[in-house]
Amino acid sequence: MSDPAPPPVRMIPRESAVLAVDVQQRLLPVMAEPEALERRVAPFVEAALALGVPVLRTEQAPEKLGETAIEPLTRADALAVTASKTAFSACVEPVLETLRARAIRNVVLVGIEAHVCVLQTALDLLGLGFAPVVARDGIASRRATDRDAAVERMIQAGVVPTTVESVVMEWVADAASPDFKSVLPLIKSL
Repeated sequence: MSDPAPPPVRMIPRESAVLAVDVQQRLLPVMAEPEALERRVAPFVEAALALGVPVLRTEQAPEKLGETAIEPLTRADALAVTASKTAFSACVEPVLETLRARAIRNVVLVGIEAHVCVLQTALDLLGLGFAPVVARDGIASRRATDRDAAVERMIQAGVVPTTVESVVMEWVADAASPDFKSVLPLIKSL
């Protein structure tokens, strides 16, 4: 285990990745406000892909909980890695190998359930020396109180809280950038 990385001062695309945790067919519909989660995560992932930020996804026991439910996360060919798992943490070897091979520092977390898999992933990423960032509006649990408690615990542990729009705007960094114009429709849909 390496020393935890200090919280990121600024996120830049080449040092960032999105990790979508267990956004699956049988889990998504039972979350609090599943439509809101989908409305935030889908354009966020599209923006990440457009900016060259790798997107990784995990699926918790997909034979029982179904496959990934949100487009564009279903386009495996666009993603850096897709990993099945039974552990609650998404820090499984294919994910960690990809993050290390790409020299990723900031891992932006979206997904479900906030108080189980997202939380355990964030804590493990911290312990492994990454700088996890949780998109508060990109995570969900069945109960809002569980999500809120998970966010509180992550912040206390050193995970950086933010929103999906804030992340995209930070990656773009300048309204005069061609990247801004290319992702503006996605930003507007967030």
